[in-house]
Amino acid sequence: MEIKLGDHPFDVDFHPSDSLVATGLINGYLLLYRYAAEAEPQRLLNVRAHKKSCRTTRFINEGRAIVTGSADCSILATDVETGAKIAHLKNAHTGDGTLSVCSIRSNKVQAQSEFCEDEPLSVVIMKNGRKVICGTQSGTLLLYSWGFFKDCSDRFVDLSPNSVDALLKYDEDRLITGSSNGLISLVGILPNRIIQPIAEHSEYPVERLAFSHDKKLLGSISHDNTLKLWDMDELLQGPSTVTRNDTAADSNSDSDSDGMDVDSDLANASRGTKRKNTGTGNGKASSSSFGSFFEGL
Repeated sequence: MEIKLGDHPFDVDFHPSDSLVATGLINGYLLLYRYAAEAEPQRLLNVRAHKKSCRTTRFINEGRAIVTGSADCSILATDVETGAKIAHLKNAHTGDGTLSVCSIRSNKVQAQSEFCEDEPLSVVIMKNGRKVICGTQSGTLLLYSWGFFKDCSDRFVDLSPNSVDALLKYDEDRLITGSSNGLISLVGILPNRIIQPIAEHSEYPVERLAFSHDKKLLGSISHDNTLKLWDMDELLQGPSTVTRNDTAADSNSDSDSDGMDVDSDLANASRGTKRKNTGTGNGKASSSSFGSFFEGL
């Protein structure tokens, strides 16, 4: 299934329990669609969330709201039913080329890596919270041990000669990568290995990947201004098929840990300023109820 978006998308996310998918565009718009098998997708929302590009999109509050982050450094919460703005926080973040761990409870940075010359573009947490994986501009995967964020503990250098723009956790031992050559692959972590290429979105970079709530569909977006929904059972069929229940042999081989609470912290890879710095206009200042809106989540 393909959905023509009309402009360059930066992020995609699925509703946690319903057949809804949201995406943020370079022009600052937030789009929301309802999808169904063998039916045309229905667009439910088309709202201007930001004056600059909408770089990240997430469903929150059991799917009743969508949070978007913009190139103007603001964060906005939008009501799914009405498209109305719920809360707005300006100057919420910067792009500094580091991996940061932020406490959701205190809204403070708890840990931050050293500046990375190899620009981090994507991030996932794996191995039951013990490993943080970053995709980079060079195509190398950087592996950090939780609690030891100053420098990476391992590197997966043979993955791709192209930048790894998107990472999506499949299970505790495998992830799905999206590269700048349009290729989507299933990859094992510790042991590090390419299990199989599973799809090719287009000749353009894969901007973001996401699973539907039941993990039956994989969503991918790219510079072709298209959201594609892939059937996971079909993708994993082939000469190197790996079933859903397979796991890596040494998933518990690395035991680095410390006293940090994984559930209360968020690992975030901040993009540098080398790529995709597009969009025009200035963010409009507004009073914010952002803290009170999120404190109960």
